[in-house]
Amino acid sequence: MSYSQGIRRNWRQFALQLLTVFAVGLTIGAERNVVPVLGRDVLGVESVLVIASFVVSFGFVKALLNLYGGKWSETYGRKPILVAGWLVALPIPVILVLAPNWWWIVAGNVLLGVNQGLAWSMSVNAKIDLAGSDARGFAVGLDEAFGYGGVAVGTWVTGVIAAQYGLRPEPFYFLAAVIVLALVAAVLFVDETLPYARAEADEQADSEDADLPFAEVLKRATYGDRTLFAAAQAGSVEKFVDALVWIAYPLYLTAAGLSLAQVGVVVGVYGGVWGVLQLYTGRLADQVGRRPPVVAGMFVAGAGVLLTVLVQGYWLWIGTAAVTGTGMALLYPNLITVVGDAAHPSWRATGLGVYRMWRDAGYGFGAIVIGVTADLVSTTAAFYVVAAAMFASGLVTLAWMRETHPDREAARGEHGTVDAVDAD
Repeated sequence: MSYSQGIRRNWRQFALQLLTVFAVGLTIGAERNVVPVLGRDVLGVESVLVIASFVVSFGFVKALLNLYGGKWSETYGRKPILVAGWLVALPIPVILVLAPNWWWIVAGNVLLGVNQGLAWSMSVNAKIDLAGSDARGFAVGLDEAFGYGGVAVGTWVTGVIAAQYGLRPEPFYFLAAVIVLALVAAVLFVDETLPYARAEADEQADSEDADLPFAEVLKRATYGDRTLFAAAQAGSVEKFVDALVWIAYPLYLTAAGLSLAQVGVVVGVYGGVWGVLQLYTGRLADQVGRRPPVVAGMFVAGAGVLLTVLVQGYWLWIGTAAVTGTGMALLYPNLITVVGDAAHPSWRATGLGVYRMWRDAGYGFGAIVIGVTADLVSTTAAFYVVAAAMFASGLVTLAWMRETHPDREAARGEHGTVDAVDAD
């Protein structure tokens, strides 16, 4: 069998992987605005740091599973890891419905972190396997568009259900249906895509970067290469924004007088703009390079966070949510593409796993910073801290990230303006 890459050539499996990542987004979106308010209003949690603990558990577990999920998929294949991710998710709705205290929610989010770390990692790896280098940015943009489109839809749907019927159990019936359908699709219809990556690796077998051991990939993707370091730190800090939306937005906006349904719209606009614009920003990076949209996105998203506490009113908050989502759309898929460009196909999934580990650890680090700041100072102060972190990280990215688009990198190397590969 020929394993020829290309989105059009492999459109059936590519489309199925888009539906898969949409389901992954629905799963996390189902918790976006319901769970923090559930903790405050039903389970009696007063500390923002304690409420943030469910994001801490999610972030660090997802980070670890991103790392090992990528490594395991190089050996066992993408499909078994994807199926395992959905199997682990089955108990989550039951836990959320029956939880007698907040620590059950934290435990449930450990399982959510495993699900997201395995299922989303395998979906994006499968798309990169199928697409090939010429359309890698577009493939990642589609992946993130459908994934965060799912987050937006899940957030909006559960907000509407909660406003109509209550915080539980009804919103989590929707979550249960999504998980069961996604598991069935993964088992019955998804094909294995690892052979596509192996065929691509065989074409580059003479590269000095081929077949690096796991420890060397971990080193290179963390600090051994300045561009990959810039991507890792930017990915980690941008998750502060998403943690803020998950933890502080529902608390801040409901305290300001918005209903849960209105909060669902504001958070949904953030996720929806992020999701839809990635249909364009991923392709944009194939046209203008990866670095410009990444750098711009860091500053735009930081500005959106800052504006949220500088304005008042439902429609203005919808506007700032759109600004924040625009920044995330610019940076998010293209950070993944930078790592996909810089990694050899033989260890690309592992390299992406290392990047995604540091990126999603940002959920945990960000949740701690947000919770401590909110408890010691105020929830408003947490917005200022996250905005400042985005601006600082954007400066690091501007200074250290090289352009990784294959054609532009080669052209610059020929003219002596940039080294083809950073020194370790």
